[in-house]
Amino acid sequence: MSHAQGGGNAGARVKRPTMVDVAREAGVALRTVSRVVNNDPTVGPEYVAKVKAAITALNFRPDERARQLRTGVTGTIGAAVRRIAETNPALAAIEQTARSAGLTLLASSTDFDESRERDILVSMCRQRLDGIVVEPFGESHSYLEPELEAGVPVVTMDRPMSGLPVDCVMSDNAAGIGMAFHHLYQHGHRRIAYLGDSERVFSGRERAAAFRTALVAHGQPVSGLVHPGDITAERVAAALDAVLQGPNPATALVTGNPDTTIAVLRRLGPQAASRLAIVAFDDVPLADLLQPALTVIAQDTATIGRTAVELLCARIADPSRPVQSVVLPVSLTARGSGEVPVPATSSAATL
Repeated sequence: MSHAQGGGNAGARVKRPTMVDVAREAGVALRTVSRVVNNDPTVGPEYVAKVKAAITALNFRPDERARQLRTGVTGTIGAAVRRIAETNPALAAIEQTARSAGLTLLASSTDFDESRERDILVSMCRQRLDGIVVEPFGESHSYLEPELEAGVPVVTMDRPMSGLPVDCVMSDNAAGIGMAFHHLYQHGHRRIAYLGDSERVFSGRERAAAFRTALVAHGQPVSGLVHPGDITAERVAAALDAVLQGPNPATALVTGNPDTTIAVLRRLGPQAASRLAIVAFDDVPLADLLQPALTVIAQDTATIGRTAVELLCARIADPSRPVQSVVLPVSLTARGSGEVPVPATSSAATL
């Protein structure tokens, strides 16, 4: 094996300075260095100045792993969100609020996959993070019961965890759907249909139920107008065929979440979509650039993310506090699609 000439230690890992080196440089006891590093207010200012000068001279960095083992506090929280490959206002708000609280964020995407969600959450628990914010997707999270009993703080966004007593922040699903239905009804529509997420999902179940309630309250038939389910191109196409074909087609549509909205718009195409009144639950990218622009029930996603971290910090500070569920209001943003009038003929959105 050949060796590089000169500098026999070239490429060797440089030994980091330790608190022993700092103590030697500052001319103080090792215990004094430890107290300064840990912000002990009882250390005299002259010793603080000596230690800090030595830290600067040596470029010393405290060993975070040792501090974590000693205190049991990592200064890190986890966020398991459904998607981070695109702009995520909730995640941005989580990161900003966490940073303001002196916390580092470790985020991972579950990609709407129940087994991946479980792997991520179990891994975060094993890393002994200070707490976890999660957008739960799976139907069961019973595997987290031992972690909750061990004191791991968990807060959910968008929906609660079935059967587990954890803090939660979400939007007012029922009010939002009622708002969307009423808006379309006010514009003369009487055949209003709903396409949304699977009712296995809490928010999908709440929104579909709220739509059925709105139909009944307005004296409209429920049969054939409510279509929750998995968000696939095939399922959405079949649901649209069901509500838009036949002698008495729907003239207006409420979509239950952004993925459903995008699938519906792709299936309809720009011409058919422009002839159908649509109100979407939650905004989608470039919604204001569609023709007509998309009317939406707007969630305050940034406030959801910020509130989730605030709840988590409160839970970390007081593990015995009562479990809290925060429901945030939504608002209707009228841009044009929800104001499309009832067509003169019933074939306005024929596919």
